[in-house]
Amino acid sequence: MKTIIEPFRIKSVEPIRMTTRAERERLIEAAHLNLFALHADDVLIDLLTDSGTGAMSSEQWAAVMRGDESYAGSPSWYRFEEAVQRVFGLEHVIPTHQGRAAEHLLFGELGGPGKVIPNNTHFDTTRANAEDTGAVALDLPCGESLDTASDFPFKGNMDLDALRAALVEHGDAVPLVMITVTNNAGGGQPVSLANLRAVKALCDEFGKPLYVDACRFAENAYLIQQREPGQRERSLEDIVRDGFALAEGCTMSAKKDGMVNIGGFLAVRDAELARRLRERLVVTEGFATYGGMAGRDLEAVAQGLAEVLRPEYQEYRHASIRYVVERLHERGIPVVRPAGGHAIFLDAKRFLPHLPWHQFPGQALAIELYLEGGVRSCEIGSLMLGATDPATGAGKPAARELVRLAIPRRTYTQSHMDYVLEVVEAVWQRRDAIAGVEIAEAPPVLRHFTGKYRRLAAQGAAR
Repeated sequence: MKTIIEPFRIKSVEPIRMTTRAERERLIEAAHLNLFALHADDVLIDLLTDSGTGAMSSEQWAAVMRGDESYAGSPSWYRFEEAVQRVFGLEHVIPTHQGRAAEHLLFGELGGPGKVIPNNTHFDTTRANAEDTGAVALDLPCGESLDTASDFPFKGNMDLDALRAALVEHGDAVPLVMITVTNNAGGGQPVSLANLRAVKALCDEFGKPLYVDACRFAENAYLIQQREPGQRERSLEDIVRDGFALAEGCTMSAKKDGMVNIGGFLAVRDAELARRLRERLVVTEGFATYGGMAGRDLEAVAQGLAEVLRPEYQEYRHASIRYVVERLHERGIPVVRPAGGHAIFLDAKRFLPHLPWHQFPGQALAIELYLEGGVRSCEIGSLMLGATDPATGAGKPAARELVRLAIPRRTYTQSHMDYVLEVVEAVWQRRDAIAGVEIAEAPPVLRHFTGKYRRLAAQGAAR
């Protein structure tokens, strides 16, 4: 059939509180134009993130009831450990309450002042945890990723020439190479197996371990299956095993492709490294067999890692996102193409070309989407990922100015997506009148979470 339906039935529903434009204007002003500061009850369609916001299955809820809460050596831990080992092929599993805790452990052990950590693109908490140790988080995305309108299938790839140059230049200062699948900050774009193998070859040549940020590993595997030559007839499980066989370890926020509301892990091959990581774990997270998660959470992740690799789920997941991307493109609305794995990314630089980067066009656009229809989204541009030049103290823009509409797993239906399309199109029709924003107050790290902003005077754009 041409219509790909949701591969599930809805057993429980949660009401959405409808708001008016006037209410939303008052609410966003009270939140100092920061969508993270809104009350979730005041959001109609919440696409702020897909992290921990999805719906769990009946089997996961059944697993929650089986959770054993023993402090040490819980049966739930052993089921969790076996599931991670089976999917990723990494022997030593260190549980954490979410992905940033795994990053904190890894970079706390391998990072430090003077270190340089290459990645295709560090996401916000990955960068923050690397830089918190004094290390430099170095982004090396492939050149094709900068053209948001092209159909290049693997815009999440790492720039191999740039990686070689970085390994030559920084030498012993590079403790590891990391690659994020899918590349979230780059528009949710996948990394090919061929690129992973080439990155691994460079790591071997220079004697560096390869680590994977595995938050959306299953969605990346599906896009490999669909787009990479020679992979169409292979199972998702086999593709995942091939990819992670190249890695010395991975960090994982199970709140994404673990299909749960909380949880994560760090998994490595090196037994001695695992011992040191567990020593750190006990200080900040918990004992080695729960690591900040309850037994019921361990059970839910173990079940989720099986469900996320089901072909019918991945087919539906990607079809729903592709549907929105294609409709936006048909309407001439600038959107990152091809469709990525977990979100729709609007290109705010092309959407609002009259706004320079320091007026944060992504944040300005995200505010308007909320005002227009109560849709909460997330800026991924110079507000989130911009930096300060240490030599001059001046701001440095991000490579892209995007607005991410992250789709929670198994939560919204096609009618919700049609509503989102209508909201985006309405904002597009009045784009020339949208003003920029500036920072009124913000912390030096992860400023997008708690910053306060104010509107600038509308300038308009000539057409």
